[in-house]
Amino acid sequence: MDVKNISDLTAFITKDGSEIRELLAHRNSAIRNQSLAEARIPAGGSTQEHYHPRAEEIYFITAGTGRMRIENETREVKTGDAIAIPPGQKHKLWNTGSETLKLLCCCAPAYEHSDTIITEP
Repeated sequence: MDVKNISDLTAFITKDGSEIRELLAHRNSAIRNQSLAEARIPAGGSTQEHYHPRAEEIYFITAGTGRMRIENETREVKTGDAIAIPPGQKHKLWNTGSETLKLLCCCAPAYEHSDTIITEP
């Protein structure tokens, strides 16, 4: 049985600039077809716009507020919101609040730097 506690995990920075703690993925568990991570974006921060040719993602906001853009659509997001991001869709997330924006990110197939294409400098 694989049980991971977020307080025991080492953070790393993804290609889009997010601080990530990978909860479950092929790198640390029996999971093979997806990954689950917590991302943190500091107040005033953002990810770099990017897309994933293969992976679809679900973002679930667990703390804070932000602004999400997927392709040409932008909307405000907050704690409790779930966001669907299909493969190939350019997306960017800004923290518009005064606290750290925290979200769970599920990727299928699992997150890989090689499947992340940055679309802004």
